[in-house]
Amino acid sequence: MFVLIWMTLLLSVRCSIADAAKEDCHNGSCITLSEANLTAEVGLCVVVPCSFTTNHSFTPERLTWYKFPSEENRNDSQIIFNSNKTNPNVQTGYRGQVSLLEPDLNNMSCSIIINDLTKSDSGSYQVRVEGGLSGATKSSTRTSIVIKDLSQKPTVMVPPLTEGQQTTLTCTAPGLCSGSVPTITWTWRGRGHNTTEIPGKITTENLTAVTQRHSSTLTFNASAKHHGTKITCKVGFTGNKTTEETVTLNVIYVKDLKLLGSTAVEEGRALNLTCRRKSFPPSLIIWTKLSSNKEIEMMNDTGTANLVILNMTAEHSGKYICKAIHLNKTQTKNVTVKYVEKARITGKTTVREGDALNLTCSFPSSLITWTKLGSNKTLKSNMGTATLVILDVTTDHSGQYICTAKHPNNTLTERVDVTVALLPKVLNGSECVVDSGVLTCVCISQGYPLPTIKWPLLENHTDYSVNTTVLKHTVKSTVILTLQDHNNTAVECVCSNKNGEEKWNLNIKEKKHQGQTIAWLTTVTRLDIIVAFFIGGLISATVCCFVRKCHRKKQSTDRHLDETLEMVNSQQDRLIHAGEEVEDDQTHDQEVAEGGAVGKSDVEYSHINISLLKRNNAAKAGNHQETAETEYAEVKKKKVDVGLDGESKGEEVMIEEDEDTKHIQEEKEGEEEALYSSVKDIMD
Repeated sequence: MFVLIWMTLLLSVRCSIADAAKEDCHNGSCITLSEANLTAEVGLCVVVPCSFTTNHSFTPERLTWYKFPSEENRNDSQIIFNSNKTNPNVQTGYRGQVSLLEPDLNNMSCSIIINDLTKSDSGSYQVRVEGGLSGATKSSTRTSIVIKDLSQKPTVMVPPLTEGQQTTLTCTAPGLCSGSVPTITWTWRGRGHNTTEIPGKITTENLTAVTQRHSSTLTFNASAKHHGTKITCKVGFTGNKTTEETVTLNVIYVKDLKLLGSTAVEEGRALNLTCRRKSFPPSLIIWTKLSSNKEIEMMNDTGTANLVILNMTAEHSGKYICKAIHLNKTQTKNVTVKYVEKARITGKTTVREGDALNLTCSFPSSLITWTKLGSNKTLKSNMGTATLVILDVTTDHSGQYICTAKHPNNTLTERVDVTVALLPKVLNGSECVVDSGVLTCVCISQGYPLPTIKWPLLENHTDYSVNTTVLKHTVKSTVILTLQDHNNTAVECVCSNKNGEEKWNLNIKEKKHQGQTIAWLTTVTRLDIIVAFFIGGLISATVCCFVRKCHRKKQSTDRHLDETLEMVNSQQDRLIHAGEEVEDDQTHDQEVAEGGAVGKSDVEYSHINISLLKRNNAAKAGNHQETAETEYAEVKKKKVDVGLDGESKGEEVMIEEDEDTKHIQEEKEGEEEALYSSVKDIMD
């Protein structure tokens, strides 16, 4: 009996025991311990196998177990178990944790079980057996225990689940220990990650005097909503150590057969019928057509099967059967597929811009309505037949048009795509410009479908760049290349789509440099330059006015002088104005020497009136009858002296003399400076 219990414990606690063991004998008594390291997990228990033998004179009375922190440390020991109840002297923390596997020492067993393991229980263990007569015996060998993290999981037992039947789930905690009772909880995770915690009922089963099995049960009525959900059993041990196990529930269930899809299909449309039956395990679905000419069969074991006919014709109409087989139980469903003629649309769907669109839709005994996709406006409506006419179409008329036939028993729709073709054409703005040897050509084309633009010029060049932009039905292509001589260059733009082609010769223009003009405009529009220009104009106007005024004053003086000369010539005498004195040079020199005068003599030239001189010379010629051609006239202009009092002492004296008078005057005034002028030279 002892051997059976000992073997059961070794298997239940999952301890590793080496085959080899060492026996230590003393005074005829021997103790046998395992030499191998024992491993266990936190929160569980471990069994340390031990046995001893004695001689006839030794009676075992007391058994003591010691723990060392490590195999190397043999001095610092702790008593973890003592069979002496009166004075156990057991280390605190081990009381109640360690117990003999066989309490009766006469059975020669010293094996112990350690419950509620923690990491601190790792170490080296040694046993001592004491008795009467011959004293005591103590093993000289040790066994080591290594405590690891908890890795064992609980065991969850799930029986077959059937919808509508009551079932019970069982969760058993790992380890067969007699220590603290673990906690066991259930958690149900439904679809959408919703969790519900369910407390279970814990039961304890005593296997031996020192071993127990702890488990929990969960009872519920299974249904299809439990299928595919997850149940988790969590077990908690001393020291907040937990372990859990999750299982997926598979509930056997079956639902009714369903058919999805339209059974009335227009001509040319697709028939798509779905036969579905939700169940577990999945049902086998079979499609069959009953026909005298042809029988088809389609099957699928996933619980769903689709019957698809792409192009519906009259021969596809008839009776179809869907059969579902689940666990040897069969369910069928019949469906009749009807062939429906579609609405007829006639007319050209591709027209050129500017032409007329003419489409006719007909279906017997139905109200025909024409509309355009994206608009609720009714374009045309009539019974049986409706013709849609649009004159002078443009690209805006392109799109999808819908013909709706409202029948008393059904409503049919037919769609048609209308395309308005636009021939490619070159738009304004297409040209070439040359700037410093760089040729830039732009070609803008419009068309539908969108035209493509080609440049035959590029066939003879390798270094160029092309940029293309698109906006609605307009495409713009720009090509840039280096061109040294463009005089004999012809640039052609070719635009084409499936409707046609257009070629266009582009004019080459020299780019006008507007840098200098812009700089000049910038200069003349500067505020400081405008102000300076205005001031300069004002100064120029002032100077002009002053010069003109002086010129007028000078002309007035000249006229006055001319009048004076004319008067002197006519009288042939010296004229002396009132208050004036005629002084000779000697008197004038004397006044200068005495310092009585403040000015000095100056001789100036005056204007001569030529016309008056001519008349005077003519008169002199008549009186003297001599060579009057060589007559001279002397004009002397003398400034008057001004005294300190500011009064005029004399004025300028204008003297005109003939030749005889001149001779006399030269003798009197030998040192006076004279100016002669030949009248003939002046006349010339």
